[in-house]
Amino acid sequence: MASGGASPALSTNNGSSTPSVPGLSPLNPASTPITKICVFMGASPGKSPAHMEAAAALAEVMHANNIHLVYGGGTVGLMGQLARKLVELSGPDSVHGIIPAPLVKYERGPEESAKESNDVSGILPDPLSYGKTTVVKDMHTRKHMMAQEVLAGGPGSGFIALTGGYGTLEELMEVVTWNQLGIHNKGIVALNIEGYWDGLLSWIKTSVETGFVGEGNANIIVEAKTPEDAIKCLRDYKSAAGRFKLKWDSS
Repeated sequence: MASGGASPALSTNNGSSTPSVPGLSPLNPASTPITKICVFMGASPGKSPAHMEAAAALAEVMHANNIHLVYGGGTVGLMGQLARKLVELSGPDSVHGIIPAPLVKYERGPEESAKESNDVSGILPDPLSYGKTTVVKDMHTRKHMMAQEVLAGGPGSGFIALTGGYGTLEELMEVVTWNQLGIHNKGIVALNIEGYWDGLLSWIKTSVETGFVGEGNANIIVEAKTPEDAIKCLRDYKSAAGRFKLKWDSS
């Protein structure tokens, strides 16, 4: 499994799921769980303004469709842009950031003063600006919790990769691997701003052509060019025909 990450305890197997994380909205109790999208993205704004603009536009589309955000908990770069904008539009309950304790003081906005301390209690993001923040002990716990939130979400829940660096790519490929192995069946979308993900999409094509990725798994990642298209891709997502039908212990 990619990066020795979180476990098959996430398993939806091939359809049914009963995740432990509640997915019901306070505005929609005892009804269909609210849609939740985990967005992987950078803690940098990038050099082109198109990336920050895309993060803000994604927040607007999520607000318009009553979709909640799960993300890595940072307040800088694309992470901060998306979280702030969605809280501004939909309120603090619409955003849940999950961040490892060592990263709290590094993934913070310029208006916040970082402290050289392992005590993060006094430097958490303002919930009125960034929503709920959960601090966890390590990266694996972060990714596991983010995935659990998505699995508990309603129709159209899934994963979107906005622009980002090593961490964004690693998080994306881990949920791709989990999908291929049958650990989950949620949609995965690469939101391809200014061709940023062209190299990855080309690599997938090459991997299929050279026999390292099966043709039946070529479309685990779906490309979208706009935030609106990304949401539609998750709603219409079809599981890849080549997914491994493995049984995972969900206890």
